[in-house]
Amino acid sequence: MSNQQPQQPGWGQQPQQPGWGQQPPAPKKKTGKMIGLGCLGIIVLLVIIGIIAAIASSGGDDETSSPSGTPTVTESSAKTGKAKEPADSGPVVVTAEKATFKKSVLADTDNYTSVQVTIKNNGDEDIDVNPLYFTITDTAGSKHTSELGVDEDQMGTVKLAPGENVTGTITGKGKFDAKYVTYTEGLIGDSVRGDVS
Repeated sequence: MSNQQPQQPGWGQQPQQPGWGQQPPAPKKKTGKMIGLGCLGIIVLLVIIGIIAAIASSGGDDETSSPSGTPTVTESSAKTGKAKEPADSGPVVVTAEKATFKKSVLADTDNYTSVQVTIKNNGDEDIDVNPLYFTITDTAGSKHTSELGVDEDQMGTVKLAPGENVTGTITGKGKFDAKYVTYTEGLIGDSVRGDVS
């Protein structure tokens, strides 16, 4: 018996198949790496979601701030249900009053509540106004998001320069008694409230 080494296939030759009783070489396993990368991806995704949630909830409902960080509703006044009157010297001033819902062609029913809102820019920088940046809180404490296109007098999407103001309605789904309106610049920025008179 001679000691023969398996021959490597040459150019154009097929590799030899293992004979009887021989095991083919085990394929290299990459499963561990794939599972590790998958777990790492999930952890990164959860961290990102946590950061976004922390930013979104940083405004809170007990104390609302203007874009400069000055509180417009104190904690004690939030507990008593009476908000501090907005000062004309604040960078953003929100005033609101009850309004009659004016059904547009996009509204499928009359089951909506509208509030006429005026927002004034008393700051030094431009601010963006969009109906989606507003919520209405009713007297029971429920928050209502803005319904788009259902009221004929809906708040416009505009950029307010310093000293400018805009008026329009913010409308919530359902019939309720509006207590205050909250404006949040950019959906996750600082919030300013205006009581509904």
